[in-house]
Amino acid sequence: MHKETEEIKGLPDNARRPLRENETFKPVVPDETGVAEVTGRSVSMGLVFCAIFSMAAAYLALKVGQGIEAAIPISILSVGLGAFFARKSTLLENVIIQSIGANSSHVVAGAVFTIPALYMLAAVPGSGVSQPTMWQVILVSFLGGCLGILFLIPLRHHLIVEMHGQFPWPEATATTQILLSGQKAGKQAGILALSAAIGAVYDGIVTTFHGMAETITLKTVGLGKLLQNNFMTFRMLNNAAIIGIGYIIGLKYAMVIAAGSFLSFFVLVPMVFKIGAGLQSVLPPGDILISAMTPDQVFRNYVRIIGVGGIAGAGIMGVVTSFPSMLRSISANMKGLKSGEKKTAPSELPRVERSLTGKTVLCGTLAFVVVAFMFFAFGLGIDSPFLPAFVGVGVVTFIAFLFAPVAARAIAIIGTNPVSGMTMLTLIITGFVMLKLGLSGGQGMFVTMMVGGVVCTALAASGALSTDLKIGHWLGATPARQLALKFLGTAVAATFCGIAMWVMSQTDPSQGFGTNAIPAPQASAMKEILVGIFGVQSGALRWFFFALGVILSLILRMVNVPALAFALGMYLPIELNTPVLLGGILSYITQRKGKNDTEEMATKRNDYGILIASGLMAGGAIMGVIDAVLNAVLMKTSGSLAIKESFHLLPEKLWEGNAGEVFALLGVTALCLFLLLFARKKARAAE
Repeated sequence: MHKETEEIKGLPDNARRPLRENETFKPVVPDETGVAEVTGRSVSMGLVFCAIFSMAAAYLALKVGQGIEAAIPISILSVGLGAFFARKSTLLENVIIQSIGANSSHVVAGAVFTIPALYMLAAVPGSGVSQPTMWQVILVSFLGGCLGILFLIPLRHHLIVEMHGQFPWPEATATTQILLSGQKAGKQAGILALSAAIGAVYDGIVTTFHGMAETITLKTVGLGKLLQNNFMTFRMLNNAAIIGIGYIIGLKYAMVIAAGSFLSFFVLVPMVFKIGAGLQSVLPPGDILISAMTPDQVFRNYVRIIGVGGIAGAGIMGVVTSFPSMLRSISANMKGLKSGEKKTAPSELPRVERSLTGKTVLCGTLAFVVVAFMFFAFGLGIDSPFLPAFVGVGVVTFIAFLFAPVAARAIAIIGTNPVSGMTMLTLIITGFVMLKLGLSGGQGMFVTMMVGGVVCTALAASGALSTDLKIGHWLGATPARQLALKFLGTAVAATFCGIAMWVMSQTDPSQGFGTNAIPAPQASAMKEILVGIFGVQSGALRWFFFALGVILSLILRMVNVPALAFALGMYLPIELNTPVLLGGILSYITQRKGKNDTEEMATKRNDYGILIASGLMAGGAIMGVIDAVLNAVLMKTSGSLAIKESFHLLPEKLWEGNAGEVFALLGVTALCLFLLLFARKKARAAE
């Protein structure tokens, strides 16, 4: 019998290659039932991590368009915290903790890409769109997550077992190695926790307690003033979480994102101002003369729309270029459905081959159809709801059936999921169908986006589930238990994502979705698609700029520049992209090989740097959610944020003046030095 006290060196040598004739794969934990797997500890820890990372991922995805891949930090924490119990957590318990907690990433991805568009439209006078309620957001996320799980269950045997060794599974490989590393991961958990605490404290001092300037403009050194005189703007958000994101993204993509921002603020904004300053009439979609606008107003009314078009163009091109692969995937998935799970009774199968039965999937799908129909018919407040509800359920089910397995194979092959492009396609199809049914205006947009939200979450869920199942297959988890607990994790993730999103929507309108405070870039692209279909906002120039963005994304694709990253940079405010660039520079410095360095030492430094950056990102994001909760409470109780804004660790006059920026520059410098020096110290200690 396998014992958890024995040293686990790694995966079997045939884990990541095709099996030879008559060769079988034996997982790390053999097919016995003596190893603890689903316990009160594993379930409760998984749910706690799921709740925490759901809120953190929602905050970061809405703030900078980049979420948290929660599987790796949760794996590190589960191994590290397991050492503090009287009985050390087993490998399979850690698999379950990771599997439940990782629900946070995909549920959040589905929600934040779509639902914030409705909050933005609700703020537009005359749009006819009502603001989504918390329970509507929760139910959309839960329904989508469940559907993605249900549609992947029949393909588990084909995708995970029959296609053994056919795909690289990049994220599953990284997570599995952490779970297998044992003592090493335990030490990493301490570093991750320390970094998270530093990130939370740092961002709390900046945003909540006003101990230093929140935005660095470089006016104290003269550069900011020089740029301002030429109708340009430089700003950098003093934020540990976003610097951490930049480190994890790496210098290449950080530079692409920053390049998009520099094009917007250093080229297009001053160009639009110079050309339009002589106009004597207001040029829609602006509402004042261009000559009276600030750089931010020019950006918001004209230039940012190009970025939205670029995001939409990149997403749709991702679907177009992947279409041949999608067709092959659909064909392979149909064959996989025919093979399906073994027909043997579950109790007669080896533990590592037991999955949920076809009867369970059928009952679950029927339950989804009934609940989704009730939700679309009675939960959205639309007139004559039955036909739109019936069509909505049909569209959701059909598109998810076709593309949820495609998303899973994409994760298996390249580690990324083209969910935004497929969601845009869903919105276009659903929007035109709803128009044909006579559902127009605000109600049409509301129903269409809710359908898109369910589909988006389903596609994200199926991709994430395939990774979890592969990890379990390699390590010896029980598929049926993983799958059953996925539904529970989805419910928790949907609940806390919905709470986080609702809380952020309750702040001051000037800091809501679509503003510089919460840009929600992907949802902004979805919003423009809805507006284009249903014609709520007119304006030829608006669509001209949008079309320019689509064309730009095509040109970027031609020269092999990541179009989505560049377009995100064009759309997001410059103060969000400059700390991303700083994080990318830190990543380059950390992994650069010195004269006396070995390749192994440079790699170790970068690994520790990624760990520290992940902690800064998670801690800062959690503090961001806490700050958003505080804002919501103040808005509900007093109607303003005056109480919070009046509290300053640094006296207000100093905070608003040069001293605030000087303290911010010193704080950022200290944070960067901590990351660089601590990573170097830990790498040397690990030699």
